[in-house]
Amino acid sequence: MRTELASRPGDPARPNEDFASVGLPACGQGGSLVVLDGVTPPRDGTGCRHSVHWYTARLGGALTELTVSLPDVPLPEALARAIARTAEAHGGTCDLSHPRTPQATVALARWSQETVEYLVLSDSVLLVESPDGLVTPCLDDRLARLPRATLATDALVDATVRNKEGGFFTAAADPSVAGRAVTGALPRGEVRALAALTDGATRWTETFREGDWTDLFTLVRKQGVEALVDRVRALETADRDERTYLGRNKTHDDATAVYVEL
Repeated sequence: MRTELASRPGDPARPNEDFASVGLPACGQGGSLVVLDGVTPPRDGTGCRHSVHWYTARLGGALTELTVSLPDVPLPEALARAIARTAEAHGGTCDLSHPRTPQATVALARWSQETVEYLVLSDSVLLVESPDGLVTPCLDDRLARLPRATLATDALVDATVRNKEGGFFTAAADPSVAGRAVTGALPRGEVRALAALTDGATRWTETFREGDWTDLFTLVRKQGVEALVDRVRALETADRDERTYLGRNKTHDDATAVYVEL
């Protein structure tokens, strides 16, 4: 088995709000990957005394443990348990009802000798490569399908579409959101490799249009996840002043990529 992981902050002066892990059980059979992209908080606060990177570390640690130690628990239930566990860790000190309580996007995969399961919530991406080289993206595209007018300001997003019916969903403090995730399962023999990425890494395809998902996967498989992040950083820097590519509210974003060959 080959595994690679790269995670780089958008600003070296700020903590990386992404989380990534690959969990391999002691029995040596199966495993899981977890990728979270913490949602950068607004300037006026979140109602929580804890940081976003505290939240993603807590949630990611719980997910890594639960997906490996409880292989028979479905991924949505594992996510619900992890959200509940994290909420319990700070519910007594923080306003978890605040719309911007610390939260994150989620990409999960777990494999056994028979099956590869996946779960995606919000705009992190999971790519699945079949033995014949076909790359299939597993996406939750609800955020991408919203009219741009509904995303004009943080206040409008929070009031109308964040974790609301008809909008988009992230993992925050409500365990029931796990039921909103995009999920599926494939026979193990139909999967050769996986790649999970936050939107800071998928900019190579989604923002800069350097290639499609197959091209991105090929780059990762041949040159590694660090090469993908390097390419994204170079593109961001080259476009720093012109901002030819719209939709970037910051020059660099936290960028995380995990690659696993099964």
